[in-house]
Amino acid sequence: MSRSSQTQVAVLGGLSVEPMTAYALREAIRDVLGHFWSESFGQIYPTLQALEDAGHVERRGGARARSSVFAITESGTARLIELLNEPVQESPPRNGLLLRLFFGRVLGRDRCRELLRSARDAASSQLAEYERLLAGLQAAEGDTPDWPFIRMTVLAGIHHARASVAWADECLDTLQGEQ
Repeated sequence: MSRSSQTQVAVLGGLSVEPMTAYALREAIRDVLGHFWSESFGQIYPTLQALEDAGHVERRGGARARSSVFAITESGTARLIELLNEPVQESPPRNGLLLRLFFGRVLGRDRCRELLRSARDAASSQLAEYERLLAGLQAAEGDTPDWPFIRMTVLAGIHHARASVAWADECLDTLQGEQ
């Protein structure tokens, strides 16, 4: 799936929840999807325009994108389903921490320990944030039809954060044993 197709998924998916302004859509993508998906805000407005030109969204209100409310159309829902059914295309991983640890002999054990402690602290903070998010969403949205799917994405964050904490601890133990 191309980058522009993935942007269409984020935009159409957001509008499938409720009609909103381009600004509100941008905020929803950042605040809600941002836990597992990043989207270039510079792509949202052109994507909205292209989707409008194709008849997949309709503009309600003013002529300016920022003041208009956009709503997904029937053809937009069909397009979203089409895009969601395409195979998932993973991006090649780029992890600066792992790159540094791979060359840790050159970097030095002390600096590697610092990096691992920092990664563990960040993962612990993420874990706490995801657990708060899950509890809050469960109380507020536990009865909506979207709830099982929202829960799955938050659980992925929880499991990833737990794994990151455990990995960092194991690596720190490894370095501790090799003084």
